[in-house]
Amino acid sequence: MFNPTRVIFGSNALENSRKYLPALGKKAFIVCGRTSANLSGALAQLLPLLDDLGIRYQVFNEVSENPSVETVFQAAQIFSNSQSDFLIACGGGSPIDATKAISLVAANSVREEQIFDSSFYTKAFPIVAIPTTSGTGSEATPYSVLTLLKSKKKAGFGSELIFPKLAICDPSFSLSLPWNVTLNSGIDALSHLLEGIYSNKRNPLLYPNILSGFELILKNLPILAQDPHNLCARSAMMQAALYGGITIAETSTTLQHSIGYPLTSVYNVPHGLANGIVMKQIMELYYPHVKVELDWLFNKLSLTKRDFFLWLDEFGLDAHLSLEDGFITNRIPEVMTSRNMANNPCSISEKEVDALFRSL
Repeated sequence: MFNPTRVIFGSNALENSRKYLPALGKKAFIVCGRTSANLSGALAQLLPLLDDLGIRYQVFNEVSENPSVETVFQAAQIFSNSQSDFLIACGGGSPIDATKAISLVAANSVREEQIFDSSFYTKAFPIVAIPTTSGTGSEATPYSVLTLLKSKKKAGFGSELIFPKLAICDPSFSLSLPWNVTLNSGIDALSHLLEGIYSNKRNPLLYPNILSGFELILKNLPILAQDPHNLCARSAMMQAALYGGITIAETSTTLQHSIGYPLTSVYNVPHGLANGIVMKQIMELYYPHVKVELDWLFNKLSLTKRDFFLWLDEFGLDAHLSLEDGFITNRIPEVMTSRNMANNPCSISEKEVDALFRSL
């Protein structure tokens, strides 16, 4: 196992990061979306802290959901012109993933069509991640997922160079999240934990984290459906998301993610929801190949697979997308050639991918 990210977790996480920030650089390039960093309160706490530390900064707030390659290259140019020497991502998975890519593009000579090829990267600028959602776990992974707008292709790549140096996780920054984002991000974290068991790179050293994260989500997501300002539940969900990120940093993801990427890039299905609407089908497909591991997990939770499916049903994750034949035909090759597919616990055929799409 390898994870070099220093994690500071809790209600005073930002203040407790004070002694680590000056070592990262003299000017920060802050990457965020147009509203989330402000609504969460994270930016309002971050900027005075940087001022107090004598760290200059420039804010780039143009990252959208499902960040694009084009935005990354635009931001990398602005970063280079700004004379910043490290980056701070503030927001959900989209700003954090974008920040990682900006760091690499700014530090290396690459073209847009080369961005998904990690072999071009030899250096990166330091990154700080401040998550305001509880889903991607990107604050503790070496991955970035981007969309190429001209082809509507969503794909990921990884490099140990983009593990954040520092992850500042304050659950209070997630209190402003609406229910749909809370749900979708929570299901994304759940998917990461499951894929830690599905992946052929699964590692038993991670199983305690997977078990704990799974239990935290099962217990606390329903609480947040009724009480969105419950800080204890928010803390539990952020902890679970962090466990999920630490897990996939080691195991990576599988078909569970690969099949969701085109649903997001073409049909604008939110990423976490795209994982959720195929979660049952993927589990049924994989179950004969990871039966021992899944039975262990459910036994520890005093659940059956059917109990888990009923839990999913409570959140209305059944989808009725009625995907067009042309979409399915065109996107099956994209799914089959995704890097994630190398991690499946069994061989997956085009026919099985076709059936999964048609089940939606």
